[in-house]
Amino acid sequence: MTNPKSPPSPEPVTPTSEDAAPPSVLVFNASDPTGAGGVTGDVLSIASVGGHALPVVTGAYVRDTTRIFDFFALEEEAVTEQARAILEDAPVQVIKVGFAGSPENVSAIAELASDYSEVPLITWMPDLSWWEEGQIDTYQDAVRELLLPQTTVLVGNHSTLWRWLLPDWTSDKSPSARDVAKAAAEMGVSYVLVTGIVLPDQFIENVLATPQTVMGSEKFERFDASFAGAGDTLAAALAALIGAGSDLSEATSEALSYLDRCLDAGFRPGMGAVVPDRLFWAQPEDDDAEDDESAAAPDLYEMPFNETKH
Repeated sequence: MTNPKSPPSPEPVTPTSEDAAPPSVLVFNASDPTGAGGVTGDVLSIASVGGHALPVVTGAYVRDTTRIFDFFALEEEAVTEQARAILEDAPVQVIKVGFAGSPENVSAIAELASDYSEVPLITWMPDLSWWEEGQIDTYQDAVRELLLPQTTVLVGNHSTLWRWLLPDWTSDKSPSARDVAKAAAEMGVSYVLVTGIVLPDQFIENVLATPQTVMGSEKFERFDASFAGAGDTLAAALAALIGAGSDLSEATSEALSYLDRCLDAGFRPGMGAVVPDRLFWAQPEDDDAEDDESAAAPDLYEMPFNETKH
């Protein structure tokens, strides 16, 4: 006999169609307490353009909005176990690698990626000038040897990629995006998205290139501000758009436009760099803001607070 006090049986849940689900992006990145970059920036950027992030933490920055003081990398086993657990549960459409934190973690990520060689891999090379020179060299060597051979699109600032991939460049003229792409192609990279190429009159250019051709170029007016998290934002948005099925040129153009609007709406949460507003589209329009200001302000303390009697 049924217990009359037992709760009713729940209705069966109809699984959501995979076609209706947002694309899942497996993200390897560090924890950033400022929210400027790292896994926080990845999750917000990917969600903002319609994807779902599966974030794997590689370590933790000790930083504020002004500078990075230190970094603590997780053991490679911790990174591997995080990734394996979700990979055995959920299909991923694309993998995005930010800052892995150590050569050992780069090796672990490369091994994981090799097991999913059919999944596009987006690698972002951050500015590591805050680190010691020896640490930078060993980290970048690991990325070059282990990760780049599997990378579909390498994303990075012109200055960062140039000094990393073309250290013996001697020409008085800066290397072009195609020059960078040629160097990356020697490591197995198919495409390179080179950002921040300085142009006259306060403009910068961002170029998607292969060794043979420039596939796309977007020019934007340079903002008079120092930003943190711009590279993470761009690479994460690009990954999500590729995962959604956009072709590379279209995804690149959309990701760059998205970044430009994030920077335009950027804000300064502390005393240092400006943080991109990845949810700029969720902010009220000017008319709405004016209406809100003209409306009567609610009485925030209408209910007495802390009335608990001890």
